[in-house]
Amino acid sequence: MKLSSAAVLALLTSASAFAPPKPPQQQSLVILDAKKVSFREQSRQALVDGINQVADAVRVTLGPKGRNVVLERNYGAPEIVNDGVTIAREIVLRDPEQNVGAKLIQEVASKSDSKAGDGTTTSTIMTQALVNNGMKAVTSGVNPVGLNRGIRKAARVITDEIKRIAKPVSGIDDLKNVATIASGSIEMGRIIAMAADKVGDTGSTVVEESQTLVDEVEFTEGLTIDRGYISPYFVKDQERQVAELVNPKILVTDAKIDDVNDIVPLLEQIVKTKDPLLIIAEDVTGEALSALVVNKMRGVLDVVAIKAPGFGNRRREYTQDIAIATGASFVAEELGITLDSVTLDMLGTADRIVIAKETTTIVTDGKQQEAIDARIAQLRREAENAENDYDAEKCTERIASLGGGIARIKVGAATETELKDKKLRYEDALNSVQSARELGIVPGGGACLAYLQLTMEDKIMEAMDDEDEKQGAKILIKALGFPAMQVASNAGLEGAVVLAKIQELAMTKGFGHGWDAAAMEYCDLMERGVIDPAKVTINAIENSASIAGLVLTTECLVTEIPIEMSEEDKQRLFDQQAMAAGMGPGIN
Repeated sequence: MKLSSAAVLALLTSASAFAPPKPPQQQSLVILDAKKVSFREQSRQALVDGINQVADAVRVTLGPKGRNVVLERNYGAPEIVNDGVTIAREIVLRDPEQNVGAKLIQEVASKSDSKAGDGTTTSTIMTQALVNNGMKAVTSGVNPVGLNRGIRKAARVITDEIKRIAKPVSGIDDLKNVATIASGSIEMGRIIAMAADKVGDTGSTVVEESQTLVDEVEFTEGLTIDRGYISPYFVKDQERQVAELVNPKILVTDAKIDDVNDIVPLLEQIVKTKDPLLIIAEDVTGEALSALVVNKMRGVLDVVAIKAPGFGNRRREYTQDIAIATGASFVAEELGITLDSVTLDMLGTADRIVIAKETTTIVTDGKQQEAIDARIAQLRREAENAENDYDAEKCTERIASLGGGIARIKVGAATETELKDKKLRYEDALNSVQSARELGIVPGGGACLAYLQLTMEDKIMEAMDDEDEKQGAKILIKALGFPAMQVASNAGLEGAVVLAKIQELAMTKGFGHGWDAAAMEYCDLMERGVIDPAKVTINAIENSASIAGLVLTTECLVTEIPIEMSEEDKQRLFDQQAMAAGMGPGIN
C-alpha cells in the first residue's frame, strides 16, 4: 500500500508526539578575557591621567583648612571624610587603563597608612608631582631608568637626613601636639595624649562607638597579639577592616586544625548558645577553614580564627599566656585533651576582642587577675635567671603584654556620618602618636620638606653618578615643596609665595620655622606645636618615590577589555564560580 506524502507527514508528526522530549541543553557561559595592550607614551599617559584624578580628589583635604570629600554609599547615608586613604580606596575609574594608575596611587596611600598610619595625603601629592614632572623629563629624552635611580637615591639621602634632624618625643605635650595636628581637633589631641600616656609603651588603644554625644576614655586591662585574622572573610566591619567580638568564647590550642570533624562537636555547642567564638591555633586550613568561613557568611556562627603568636617553643609559651589571661584550658594532645573532646567550660572568656589584619586586641573581663599576677611573677623570675639577654628581653615583652592596659576611646556624635568621620580621625591620630614615639618629630605643615629642598640640593647632587640620575634627583627635590604649597592653597593663599617665605625664614631664623595654616601666621612651628612624626614624613617620601619610579619606567600596559554583562549572566557566572570553589554545606 502506498501512502501519500500528506499521510507520511501526518504519521511522522503523530509519531513525534509519542517520542520522549529532548532534555533542554544547558546554556554555558563562555567568556574570553581579551586584553588591550598599550605602548610607550600612550601607556604612561593613561597611568598619569588615572593618578591625577585620584590625587586631585585627595589633595583638597590637606592641612587644617583642608576641605572634606563626600562618598556615596550603595546602602546607608553618604559618608563625609577627610582621610586621604579612605577617599583614594573609593575611586574606581571607568577607563581600565586609567584605573590601573588609580590603583597604583591607592597603593601609595595604603602603604603609608599601613606603615605609619598617617601621611597618606602627603604621599599622594608627592607621587602626583613626581609623576607629572617625570613624564615631562621622559618626553624630553631623559632615560627613564636613570631617572628612576636618581629619584630613589635622592629619597634615601633625604630620609637619612630626616632621621638625623628629628627630635625625640619629650613628653605628653609632644604627643598631644602630634595627635592634634593629625586629627585636626584640639579636644581629640587631648584625649589621645591622655590615653597614650596612661597605657604607656606596652599598652594599646582602641576606638569604639559611644551611645552619647561626647567622647570619653575608659582604661581596662587587656593584651595585644601581633597576629590578625586568617581569612578576610572573617571581617565584619568593612569600613575599618576589623572583626569585633563582644563577650566571646575563646578556644586556645597548639594544634593545626585542618579537619572539620575535629571541631564540629564544639561548633554544634556554640551554635546552640549563640556565643561569638575566637579560635587561636597553630593554623586553620582546608575543610575546617572553609566550614568556618561559610558558616560565618551565612550568619550561623560569629567566629574568627587567628594563628598563635610567635614561633617554635615561644609559640607554646605565648599561647599559654593567652590561655591564662582568658581563663581557657590549653588544648594539647600531650596534656590528654583533643579538639573533639573540648566542651564549653574549657573555653576562655573576654569582655571584647578586636581582630585586625595584623593585630588582635583582647580586652579581658578581669576574672583571671590572680592567675595573671602569678604568671607575671613567674615570668619575672625567669627573666632574672635567663641565660642570655635575648631570653630576658622576651620574658619582659611577655610581662608587658600580660600587664599592659588598654585605653578605650568611646566616640560620640549626633549623626552616623559624623561618627564615622571622627573614628577615622582618631585612628589616624593614634597611628601618628605611635610613629612619633618610634622615630621622633619634625616641623609640620610641609616646613620640614621645604627646608630640606633648600638645604640638601648640593649633597643630593654629589651622590648622583650621571646626568640622568641628576635629573631624577631634581624632580624629587622639586616635589618636596608641593605639600607646603598645597596646605597654603587649601587655606586660600598662593602656594609658591608661602613656600618662598617658609624657606626664607628657615635660612634666617633656623630649622623649625614655617607657616601655621590654622592661625594664618609665620612662627616657630616646634614651639607652637605644629609637628609631624618623622616616620610619617619618611614613609611619604619612600612610597611616592617607589611608585613614581615604576610608572616612569613603564613601556607597556596590559589591561582587560571590559565585558558588559546582563544581570542573568552575572548570576550564572557567580553560580559557576561558587560551584568551582567547592565549599561544603554549612552546619545545621
